Amino acid sequence: MPVITPFSSDDQTRLQAALDEVVVDGATPGGVVITGTLDGPRRTLTAGVIAPEAGDAAPNETTTYDIASLTKIVATWPLVGRAVADGLLDLDAPVRDVLPAMTGEAPSGQATIRQLLAHTSGLRASTRLDHYRGADRPLYELLCREPLEDVPGRHRYINRGFILLGLALAHVHGQPLDVLAANMWREMGMGGTLYGPVGRGPTVAPTEQRLLGAPRIWGSVHDENAAQLGGVAGHAGAFSASADLATYAEFLLAAYRQDEGALGDWLRAGFTPHAPIEPGLDRGLGWILAPGGIAYHHGWTGTSLYLAPETGRYTVICTNAVYSGTARTRIAPLRALALKTISTV
Repeated sequence: MPVITPFSSDDQTRLQAALDEVVVDGATPGGVVITGTLDGPRRTLTAGVIAPEAGDAAPNETTTYDIASLTKIVATWPLVGRAVADGLLDLDAPVRDVLPAMTGEAPSGQATIRQLLAHTSGLRASTRLDHYRGADRPLYELLCREPLEDVPGRHRYINRGFILLGLALAHVHGQPLDVLAANMWREMGMGGTLYGPVGRGPTVAPTEQRLLGAPRIWGSVHDENAAQLGGVAGHAGAFSASADLATYAEFLLAAYRQDEGALGDWLRAGFTPHAPIEPGLDRGLGWILAPGGIAYHHGWTGTSLYLAPETGRYTVICTNAVYSGTARTRIAPLRALALKTISTV
């Protein structure tokens, strides 16, 4: 049975200082950090403003953020786990087997569900779905027919793998991905999590202004490939609030602690190393795995989720650090401290 270890007041003080610092540095207009444990109270830290467009309002635990690649582990990864438990997907079967029938060679379609989750498929790493605009074949077939770019087995972060997983989930269930995800999130008590677009407003964090004078992206998905799919994709497109992400973390930690049922099995599969990323980091199924049994993932827009299953702790970061483009990279100290803090007991 995991021992629940709360965060200390010093932990909170350091995280607040780091959050304040990245805001002062211009890395993000503002942000929210939530720390908590499976059986203890949450602590919410905030800094800055949601964005100048939203006035002087400070972000809070209900502020809606584009969570970008956290979609992979908040939507696609748990939905794949449910489909595996229900016998709809086989981790070691080629993805083409769970997509609509296609004829002819499909090299990328031979990638297995496991390989797509672990980013070891060998598929092309660069994804530009706009290149397929106006094509006379469906997207799943175009992606499956692409040649491999690498020998399967080596880790390379590949968005198109999760795009294929999202298409496969919709096919085997006969329902759109956003409907599947919405039903799951409702069951988990995540009422503020959804696929976009969401309405512009003072409780929604804007993201990037790509062209001078053009409207800022606000309530629509920031990821261009997800936008090509109408905002609903397996790799990006979800919007959430830090409170909902904390609820999700608590849901997962409870399943891990109980060590029973399909979700408990799926968590252990997800937290098992499948491929090295770099010294000290491995890729599980979806998740990045760090020493000490830590699992985490980042979102391009400036979001992160960290889990420490053995100590029952989690940390959520929600920022719109992509607001100023390349300034997004300056939230690295906050993320590094979050990882260090959750790893230290």
